[in-house]
Amino acid sequence: MAGWSTQQGQALALAFDNIDTDQLIPARFMSVPRSEGYGRYLLHDMRRDDKEQMSADFPLNRHEGISILVAGHNFGSGSSREAAVYALVDAGIRAVIAPSFGDIFANNAINNGLLPARVDAEKVAQLQQALKDAPCLASIDLTESRLTLGDITLTFELDEGWRVKLINGWDDIDLTQQHTQAISAHRDNRNKAAPWAWPNKPE
Repeated sequence: MAGWSTQQGQALALAFDNIDTDQLIPARFMSVPRSEGYGRYLLHDMRRDDKEQMSADFPLNRHEGISILVAGHNFGSGSSREAAVYALVDAGIRAVIAPSFGDIFANNAINNGLLPARVDAEKVAQLQQALKDAPCLASIDLTESRLTLGDITLTFELDEGWRVKLINGWDDIDLTQQHTQAISAHRDNRNKAAPWAWPNKPE
């Protein structure tokens, strides 16, 4: 997974609260191999009318090349399905700006290079107002936790460990491997201090 520290792209307001993972990708599509891509299933049911046709009223249907979403409260709540993040990433989304996120969704997002940027609800409303007529070019700087959209510049909350993972393109395994020497030293020390705890001597 490629890391990134800055991102520039078209931002779109998706002003709905409580978009859960089943809405991001309905469960019936999760049997499709990931290699085929999940982007076409992103928000599948929300984007279609009763006749299964793309609705002209849904914001994401009216514009192409969107890479940043400005969403509502509790984005990515619901089940723990990582496929919800796959659908966003495969559709070209690199960041979601929202007042709050589902905890598991946010962790899954970081492990797949997607930024879940938490921003105060009033500032999110300001961004959505700026985007009410059309998408707008926005830029994100991870090192400064800064978002710029038009004449609006604000900071977002980002755990330092998450920042490191996004910039370096690391998931949890990659992050653990950065501590291989310390883990090996701890294992050796434990083997010496309590040899009875090791049925077989560590290699």
